[in-house]
Amino acid sequence: MLAGLLFLIPASFFVYGVMRDRRRLSNAIWLGITLVMLLLLLAEAGQDNPVISLPLLLAFMLAVLGLLLLPLALLANGLVMVRREGRSLGNLLSLLAGLALIGEMIYFAWGISQPNDWIRGSAIGLFLVSAYIAFLFVSLLLYSVIYGRTGRRSGFDGIVVLGAGLIGSKVPPLLASRLDRALRLYRRDHAAGRSPVIVVSGGQGADEDVSEAFAMRRYLLERGVPDDDVVLEDQATTTEENLRYSKRLLAERGLNGRVVAVTNNYHVFRTAVLSRNQGLRLQVIGAPTAWYFVPSAFLREFVALLVRNPVVHGLACAVLMAGGLALTQIS
Repeated sequence: MLAGLLFLIPASFFVYGVMRDRRRLSNAIWLGITLVMLLLLLAEAGQDNPVISLPLLLAFMLAVLGLLLLPLALLANGLVMVRREGRSLGNLLSLLAGLALIGEMIYFAWGISQPNDWIRGSAIGLFLVSAYIAFLFVSLLLYSVIYGRTGRRSGFDGIVVLGAGLIGSKVPPLLASRLDRALRLYRRDHAAGRSPVIVVSGGQGADEDVSEAFAMRRYLLERGVPDDDVVLEDQATTTEENLRYSKRLLAERGLNGRVVAVTNNYHVFRTAVLSRNQGLRLQVIGAPTAWYFVPSAFLREFVALLVRNPVVHGLACAVLMAGGLALTQIS
């Protein structure tokens, strides 16, 4: 009975949070806690039932294998990122994460066998911290996928395209994918008899010949979008400014209805969280991203979300500890 409640309570919070606002960061945490409690509930139910226990055992073995291979996959991705994108800190994230995981595994395997209590305790503590970070990462990753694949796909009054950097004055593939996704939304609404406006948002960087908004506007005009349907916002330098300044421009034109922001898929959920924090009512839709770029990019998003929202992951830690203690009492 208590085990069932430990699953139903976080599941109820998750469903309520999604119904209230899909952009709530806590939705990702409640989803992760719900899945953990579900697995524990199934493990308890499968103690005397091979129909449940055998699939769970197989899933556990696959998960362990995945964890062992993950550092190697991150190292390989890091090398690809450095070769294709350069040696910036952001591009090195997957490589550094892979090295850190290998180091943690080696230290745990060595430290757990040592007679010194301090070394053994530090190895266990480091393992628990790593497991908790992994829980947060998987929770945010799963919910980001859910958020990006659900919600409205048409019927917008405004389409905001977030800037992503230029190569001189040219639109690079990453930004082009956002503009192409915005074009599909624009044409779909036009075919349905609506008249959405596209806001291109992005200022000019030190290494750019023109503003991102100027280059984005030119890209859209070359593909048949009328000049009157493109609004230029060329002052923003951050995602928060992209959203705030663009919404202000739409409001000045009397467009206070449904608005969608278009970015790349790895950036969707953090953009949605930022829009909610600013009190902006809009949806976020993602554009495709090159496969090799996603791991490092999502690691950046993960770190940014945790740094800006410490209370939420503190809540996750408290709930998981409470659930673990309760399960210990009933087992």
